[in-house]
Amino acid sequence: MKIKTIYTTLLLLVSLNIISCGSKSPSNALMTPDEIEKSLAKDKKKKAKAGNKAQKEAYKHYWSLQTKEAKKSIKKNDRRQKKAARKRG
Repeated sequence: MKIKTIYTTLLLLVSLNIISCGSKSPSNALMTPDEIEKSLAKDKKKKAKAGNKAQKEAYKHYWSLQTKEAKKSIKKNDRRQKKAARKRG
C-alpha cells in the first residue's frame, strides 16, 4: 500500500512538473532590442521614483525627530551660510 501511494504521488508530481515546463508562445519568448530598451528605461524610471520617495521620507523623518529649538537653529544657520556664500562670490 505504501509503495503504491509513493508511486502515484511521484507520478502526479512529475506530470505537474512536465506540464509547467511547457514552452511559452514564441512571441513572448524573444524581445526585440527596442522592447528591451523600453523595459529597461521603464525599470530605471520606477527605481528612480522609489529612490526619490525614500529620500523624501527620510527627510521628513529627520525633521520629525528635531525639537522646535533645533529646527530654528538649523534654519538660522542655513540662512547665515547662504548669506556668507553670496558675499564671498
